[in-house]
Amino acid sequence: MTELPLLSLLLLSMPVAAILIWLAPDPRQARWIALGTTVMDLALVLVLLAGFDSASPDYQFVEQAQWIPSLNVQYLVGVDGISMLFLPFTILLFMGVILASWNSIHNMPRLYFALLLLLESLTLGIFVSMDVVLFFLFWELSLAPLYFLVSLWGVGPNRRYAAVKYTLLMLAAGVPLLFGFLLLGFAHADSVSMAVPQGLAFDYPTLLTLHLPHGLEMTVFFLLLTGFLVKTPAFPFHTWLPVVSMEGPAAVAALMTGLKLGAYGIIRFVVPLAPNLSQEFHWLLAGLGVVGILYGAVLAIAQTNLRQMLAYSSISHVGLVLLAIASLNQTGVQGAIFQLLNFTLVAGGLFLLTGFLHQRTGSTDVISLGGAARSMPLLASFYLLFGFAAMGAPGTNGFPAEFLMLISALETHTGAGLAALAGMVIGAGYFLSIYRRTFFGPVGNQVILKALDLRPRELLIIGIFSVLVIFNGFYPQGILDFTQAATERWLGFLQTN
Repeated sequence: MTELPLLSLLLLSMPVAAILIWLAPDPRQARWIALGTTVMDLALVLVLLAGFDSASPDYQFVEQAQWIPSLNVQYLVGVDGISMLFLPFTILLFMGVILASWNSIHNMPRLYFALLLLLESLTLGIFVSMDVVLFFLFWELSLAPLYFLVSLWGVGPNRRYAAVKYTLLMLAAGVPLLFGFLLLGFAHADSVSMAVPQGLAFDYPTLLTLHLPHGLEMTVFFLLLTGFLVKTPAFPFHTWLPVVSMEGPAAVAALMTGLKLGAYGIIRFVVPLAPNLSQEFHWLLAGLGVVGILYGAVLAIAQTNLRQMLAYSSISHVGLVLLAIASLNQTGVQGAIFQLLNFTLVAGGLFLLTGFLHQRTGSTDVISLGGAARSMPLLASFYLLFGFAAMGAPGTNGFPAEFLMLISALETHTGAGLAALAGMVIGAGYFLSIYRRTFFGPVGNQVILKALDLRPRELLIIGIFSVLVIFNGFYPQGILDFTQAATERWLGFLQTN
């Protein structure tokens, strides 16, 4: 236990700031309150990071209080080596979204920035929850801010349809998640021979000790896996992402492609809580991963809009993460976690840059963007850097992550690993092709010649992202050392069942 409830302070700071936004006399102060709160939260997380012992696989900074005593549901939060790094990376991405929205939100700015802060708090809550009911609460509540952000500030004519589709799909995916968690709680009551509700348990450390019968474990495995695959998104549950990417604000699309909460959920819950079935059905995860890699890459080739290309590219890249998780070894899971952290910088950064391009030209169609590098050389340069990182080029953070994932895939699923290599080659082709047409093709819109390059505030956040992309590319050992003890414990759940 810590003297100060730092994680609770972190989670509460953003809802409090959202209230302050409505009390501010000038609506234009909303963005300053949102930015100031995010900077303060980043400083708080850096304090947590400095005090975190990465050599320990256990949860740290744990805070516990009874929430619903009659059902043994607790307010239980903490971080381990798997979840800790997601906090600063998530806050950085939200900081980028706030700065990217600085001058583009003219309609209801108070509501927009308040919703962003609430969404940030709920997202961080997902990473720190150690009680599955608390996790589910954060998971489901995050749908409300996203619905309004897409439907009210989307750029496409079908933005409300996109918001409704996303929300309904996520609500449907929440049903198997809830049933899976409830089954685990009831299984604990059976294991200790106690009646319900006295024997219920929903805290994650206790659930990890359960040894489920094969039939029940299979049910839990498929319920949790289905719920998380929809959010990932993995084929064939991916249909919401291209729609939301086209219709929603680019800044919000950056959050959806940069935060792969579904893949995190598979690592955190599916494999440790159903270890025997994860080993029995490793081929299913690997197959879904390979299909996603090739399907996303092939469809990305056919796109003539940057938003659509990035959406299908995201589906392809997360397929490789699923394949790495399916390897069920330390190389694979460390590579998967590394790549999920990379998504916040690379996928998020690409969508932020695409949003900057849309703000200047009014379009993200390639036919309207030829020759953009003439007037926006900085934007074009950073776009290329993040594109190389997405391709896994040496010197960027994508290289060590994809190298680890491919090594693990080739070791455990050789055919799937070779297919993943083919998908990566296709990925390099579609990015370089659309990049050339967008930034170096003939000018398709005279507005481009008068467009301004990156402004200082835009350059600030993109510059921070770029430094981290390069630093983690040349020094990946920092992240690998940080996650080593926790991933070894993760593997231990597979070996003891």
